Amino acid sequence: MNTFPSAKIRNVALVGHGSSGKTSLAESLLFISGKTSRQGRVEDGTTVCDFDPEEVKRGISVAVSLASFEHDGHKINMLDCPGYADFMPEVEAALRVADLAVFVVSAVEGVEVQTEVVWKLADSLGLPRMIFVNKEDRDRADFERVLAQLQELFGRGIAPLELPLGEEAALQGVADLLTDTAIVYDDDQGHHHTEPIPAELAPHEQEVHESLVEGIVEADDALMERYLEGDVPTAKELEQTLAKGVAAASVFPVICGSATKDIGVDLLAKFICEIGPSPLDRPPVEVEAAGSLQEVPCDPNGPPLAYIWKTIVDRHVGKVSLFKVLSGTVRPDAVLNNPRTHGDERLHVLFTLRGKEQEPVSEVPAGDIVAVAKLADARTGDTLAPKGTPVVIPPLPPPVPQLAVAITPRSKGDEDKLMTALHRLQDEDPSLVVRRDDDTHQTLLSGMGETHLTITLERLQRKFGVEVSTEEVRVPYRETITGTAEAEGKYKKQAGGHGQFGVAHIRIEPMERGQGFAFVDQIVGGAIPRQFIPAVEKGILETMNRGGHYGHPVVDVKVTLLDGKYHSVDSSEMSFKMAGSLGFQEAMAKANPVILEPISLLEVTVPASSQGDVMGDLNARRGRVQGTDSGNDGEQVIVAMVPTSEIVRYAVELRSLTGGRGRFTVRHDHYDVLPTHLYNKVTRTTET
Repeated sequence: MNTFPSAKIRNVALVGHGSSGKTSLAESLLFISGKTSRQGRVEDGTTVCDFDPEEVKRGISVAVSLASFEHDGHKINMLDCPGYADFMPEVEAALRVADLAVFVVSAVEGVEVQTEVVWKLADSLGLPRMIFVNKEDRDRADFERVLAQLQELFGRGIAPLELPLGEEAALQGVADLLTDTAIVYDDDQGHHHTEPIPAELAPHEQEVHESLVEGIVEADDALMERYLEGDVPTAKELEQTLAKGVAAASVFPVICGSATKDIGVDLLAKFICEIGPSPLDRPPVEVEAAGSLQEVPCDPNGPPLAYIWKTIVDRHVGKVSLFKVLSGTVRPDAVLNNPRTHGDERLHVLFTLRGKEQEPVSEVPAGDIVAVAKLADARTGDTLAPKGTPVVIPPLPPPVPQLAVAITPRSKGDEDKLMTALHRLQDEDPSLVVRRDDDTHQTLLSGMGETHLTITLERLQRKFGVEVSTEEVRVPYRETITGTAEAEGKYKKQAGGHGQFGVAHIRIEPMERGQGFAFVDQIVGGAIPRQFIPAVEKGILETMNRGGHYGHPVVDVKVTLLDGKYHSVDSSEMSFKMAGSLGFQEAMAKANPVILEPISLLEVTVPASSQGDVMGDLNARRGRVQGTDSGNDGEQVIVAMVPTSEIVRYAVELRSLTGGRGRFTVRHDHYDVLPTHLYNKVTRTTET
């Protein structure tokens, strides 16, 4: 691919709700640019951007795909983003390197929940935005309804630049509000001609045109003065002023069409080039250097600085790192330093991507996005800079896992491969969390939702040949006592030769919650020799950890060793260890044992309209609401203490309850007594 100056580069993220047509739009843009000779279909699994088997199987995007193409003397790095909630971390990573977000909205369904979620994220980043109302050729398409919805949700910065010429099966083209002309498409290949606005649309078009012009000239005092004097700005002047508003993220142009019919797609590419910001139009990037925050402008002549924003693990190529050059110009075989590892990385062959297709590049100026394979020790989030320049991009906060599943390898031969494979998947997808739960002895894989975890397990098998079985995450219950009891543990065994003999008389009593375990030695007169007393404590501790009366580890108990007996020949550490264990089991059964359940501190953020439903649901889960507060954008924050067992699958249930608009954080807080009527659900057999 040819090298383009920074001013001619456009980094565009296609975002929006699932099934709004983002991947079809990407396919159409590639087709009209001449990069593909045939337009693929999501339904057939033939698109450039959705090439992973998991994407083809489901007909959805599950990861950001980079597809670069040229249009009208510009290079457009198109980032086709997933629209499903489980893959929001992918969207966040893409928005961090994009200079423009194109929101794809269905003319049939209108603005859906993920569009709202990503809009808030883009707004928090100050990212320029543009909207493409897609599927204007479908039944029940209604541009005016969708436009009104956009204006209601996202404010007066919404600025329609086009109106559809007909809708549903009658869609012919679009009315260009900047030039007051109708653009009529002659076929499904994007060929079109220009003609006057149809008479039946002219009054409405003129009304919207005047409103658009007034909105644009308001941003430029000189233009406004001319306009008030009757001097109508040219379309070129309007575009130039509009571009400033787009770059400032104060104006959000709306255009329309059909990705599958190639209607309006060429105009979208035109607007991306003409009014979309280049990397030079964006604010400098904040970096950490020498212990302070500094700003790095996008300067192709500055020191080279690259940010790795995504990693792809390819079975044949190995690890592919996608990076954006923030400053300077990078060429093949450049050597840059990784401040995280303090090691050098040689960037051998640089290439741009079009789905899975690679195209070598000879140099990469500031603002461009490309890829490199087989870096030695780099990972997503790393910064590459000249040696001696420890510059770091402040990392994104790690995604909070929403759902976990316990996994075990199906064959012993896969045990060693499992963790290696999981760590390689984490290189590609940092939103995955793998940990070993010492309480339940389970390996837990956590992710953003059911679909995310299912796809991860499919990739585990496809890419690394590791098959796993899954089970529900076990809740780490505990036991304690509420009363005091004494018991005598006696272990006597005779089988020829030396036997085994030990007697330990103990008292157990409850301690305050969280204090753990205490052992008090009150032996006098040598009833038990000193060398055997630690064995009594060890036997008690092993029994507590193995499980008490109901089969769960025992906590918050004080044990006093009161008395005992020994035999000068048959006593041993083993006999007193067993005596302590038997005595503790008997005393435990008499000391009113109870089960303790973990309680989580849950913080749920929901739309105000869902607050009542969510609070009612928390009450049904035995939750205790601690308080509520107002969040951003009219949201409500609910804080509650909820038994951990009641929210194991809360990610799935909250999404259903709030239409995907709710989110939560959770952490362990304390243990509390489980109601006795629930004992049967959590009791398990104690091993002895």
